[in-house]
Amino acid sequence: MTSKNSVYTPSKMETKAERTTAAATEIIEAENGLREAKTERLRAARLKYERDQKAGPEATPKQATKKTRAKTKAA
Repeated sequence: MTSKNSVYTPSKMETKAERTTAAATEIIEAENGLREAKTERLRAARLKYERDQKAGPEATPKQATKKTRAKTKAA
């Protein structure tokens, strides 16, 4: 004998909470994907930079630096 009341049906609050949880999970997963993509891009850039630095400073020409004069105080 089963009655209509004995079958579990979620309340409106539980249904709303499930929708909120699903939306939050979706947003978090999207942000995680973006963060992982950014991390991979930055890691590749860092490794390229480190590889270029190991090639030696003679591989990249230095720019001439300008010497600046010290400012004098006006009397």
